Amino acid sequence: MSKTAFSPAAEGDVDVDSPLVFPCQFSIKAMGLAGPDFERLVSEIVGRHLDAHAALEVRSRPSRGGKWVSVTLTIEARSREQLDAIYRELTAHERIVWVI
Repeated sequence: MSKTAFSPAAEGDVDVDSPLVFPCQFSIKAMGLAGPDFERLVSEIVGRHLDAHAALEVRSRPSRGGKWVSVTLTIEARSREQLDAIYRELTAHERIVWVI
């Protein structure tokens, strides 16, 4: 996954390098081998980058054969920096093989 440079924008402003206006609802999907704690793992990683009172919507879906699971989390993103930090931590984890 490639990272692109950007110019930070103040909350509520438009970053000229991004179509997003913060804060905004944003979905993050992570995929890995199915296991009883994969959803919790992904939720904990993302949760470390959220305010303590932030709402976190979580949906999981197993692959047709059951070997893989995708976890989709919808958050209120505050900034591009926050999203970049979440993506960096998710992609660095050995159990997570794919993040969009």
